[in-house]
Amino acid sequence: MVEKSHTAGLWPAFYEPFRNFGARVADWLAPASDASSDDKAYRISVELPGVKEEDIELSVHDGVVSIKGKKQSEREEKGDTWFFSERQFGSFSRSFRLPADAEGDKIAASLKDGVLSISVPKSAPELPEARKVQITKG
Repeated sequence: MVEKSHTAGLWPAFYEPFRNFGARVADWLAPASDASSDDKAYRISVELPGVKEEDIELSVHDGVVSIKGKKQSEREEKGDTWFFSERQFGSFSRSFRLPADAEGDKIAASLKDGVLSISVPKSAPELPEARKVQITKG
């Protein structure tokens, strides 16, 4: 008979809260976004407060829209008897798979008031052409 150690069951229980920690941190750092569509286009809005346009990279490859960037902000305040300094640095990325009817080569984007707005037109559905079928005598 093999005897089990008292601590053997402790380690998995101890590490359980940290198991998906990296994924949770990545979700926390990822910018908030929402997506919608109408009969003409797909729209994606991504909240990027404090991010400069030159610090954002937007690309489309193989049916996936990818947004990458970095946030850098510094704030410093001084008074007669006090000093306050705050810095925020970090990278982020988000990806969105486009539906088959999206025209990724015609994507458009704008940045206003800390919100990146992306529009991807939908392709018009291809309607099959009617063709005349000849009937043979038989």
